[in-house]
Order: sequence, then structure tokens, then C-alpha cells
Amino acid sequence: MSVDDEGPRKRLIAILQHAYSGERAAGYAYNGHWKSAVDSGERERIHQIEDEEWHHRRLVGEMLTSLGAGPQRLREVRAAVVGRALGLLCHLSPWFLPMYGAGWLESHNIVEYENAARHARGCGREDLVDCLLTMAEVEWDHEAYFRSKVVGHSWSRIIITWGQPPPRAAIRTRGERPRGDAALAAGNAG
Repeated sequence: MSVDDEGPRKRLIAILQHAYSGERAAGYAYNGHWKSAVDSGERERIHQIEDEEWHHRRLVGEMLTSLGAGPQRLREVRAAVVGRALGLLCHLSPWFLPMYGAGWLESHNIVEYENAARHARGCGREDLVDCLLTMAEVEWDHEAYFRSKVVGHSWSRIIITWGQPPPRAAIRTRGERPRGDAALAAGNAG
């Protein structure tokens, strides 16, 4: 590995460590979320989203291992506490809040995986790019689901919905296009 590759590699590892713990928090939160849902269709879809988040965690863990890195212990503990607390709060809060929170977080995950793909390319890890972009696409699907639930709700007239991400089809072109470090730093959600 050249000295030039070290910056993107370190940034990739940092994003993946953040994502690994974030997927843990999401998994626990979605477990509570789907169990709190009354509508059977919502329960089924949110349960599927939980399964996809745990799958992403396994993939990200494998990527970290291949980079000679691992999760950050403190971040892992915090993710478990936060995720379980959010899962419990889903049972206590109005329907709108978990839907809104999930959509907002998923919108940031799209960017996180796109940035990880760019850094993977930047440090010569082309083997990770397709998987990272696929995860960004799945996160886009999650965001779209929660957005569809929130937009029609009466509270959406009071609470401003997060910015809508670009079209799903643009993920591949955005995630594969090399960008300068300043652009990456500005767009890094991780």
C-alpha cells in the first residue's frame, strides 16, 4: 500500500466502524419498532428491514476484518444501549416518531455507504465497492419506505421532512465517481 492510499484507507475504516455500530443500533431499534407496529404489513416490512440491517452488519464486519481492523468497543456499547432504548421507546411513542426517526437515519446511511465506496476505490479496494453501493441502494429503499409512511401523516405538516435523496439509480454514478478530499469530507455522514 502506498502512502497515498493510507488516507482513504483510514477514512474507509472510520466510516465502516461507524456503520458497523450503527447497524447494531438499527437492528435493536427495528426489533422494537416492528414489534410495536399494529399494522401487519408494517410489521412485516420493518421486520425485513431489521434483517437487512443485521446482514449489513455482517458484511461490514467482514470488510473491517479484511482491512485489518475491527469495531470500536465504546461505540459498540453505546450502539447497543441506544438501539435497545429506541426499540423500547417505539412501544411508548406515537406511531409517527419511530417512522420519522428511521427515515431520517436511513437517509444518512445512503451517503455513508456511498462515501465508503469512494474511499474503498481510493485505497485500491475495488473488491468492496459493489457491496458498499448495494448497501447504499438497500438503505435508499428503507428511506423510501419510511418517507412514504411519513409524508401522508398529519404531523408532516408540522414537522419538516428530511431532504429527499437523489434517485436510487444515481447511487452507482455518485458512489463510483472519484471526488476530491474536500468534497468527501463535506459529504461524509460517518
